[in-house]
Amino acid sequence: MTVALPPTPLFGTPVEQPPHPQVLDFLARRRSSSAVTLAEPGPSPDEIAALIGLACRVPDHGKLSPWRFIILDSTGKAAFAAKLEALAEGRNDPRAAAKLAKLKLPPAGIAVVSRAVEHEIPMWEQELSAGAACTTLLYAAQALGYGANWITDWYAYDAQAKALLGVAEGERVAGFILLGTPKEPPLERERPDPTALTTLWRP
Repeated sequence: MTVALPPTPLFGTPVEQPPHPQVLDFLARRRSSSAVTLAEPGPSPDEIAALIGLACRVPDHGKLSPWRFIILDSTGKAAFAAKLEALAEGRNDPRAAAKLAKLKLPPAGIAVVSRAVEHEIPMWEQELSAGAACTTLLYAAQALGYGANWITDWYAYDAQAKALLGVAEGERVAGFILLGTPKEPPLERERPDPTALTTLWRP
């Protein structure tokens, strides 16, 4: 699918916010694709750049940009997975090695790295912004016509795995957004009852 995004508004100019009923329809039917069903074709470099540009528009209290992105194209992701597999095998951990299937099979991925810092803006809010970046990547990829899945797994938390990825001290992996074309449509899963999770506050 060709990326046809509108021009980025200039700083300080009014940004019109018309209704977008089609967005509501998209959200009402949105469903992550299983990572192991994602195959070629994946998004092009231009499409990945567009997705990251959209992710940079998430709410960001204090304009700190408390996140960064690591692109895992097919070559890079395969090399990263191979290093993780060697790490797991060196630890005699077949369970960890088996969990790499989700990372190996999709043609592309984007790692979102939270880089929250000590600041008057609470770190919690900065970390929430990194989560919003993950969500926007997920939604934007699906809006482009691709399947997407947000995962973490052991290699998002393991110190040696993070070092292989180039995650610095104090940074955390918010998620791997795996991208590709689903071989089959995802099945709807059970959803929570919104009324059971909602209260109306009164003084």
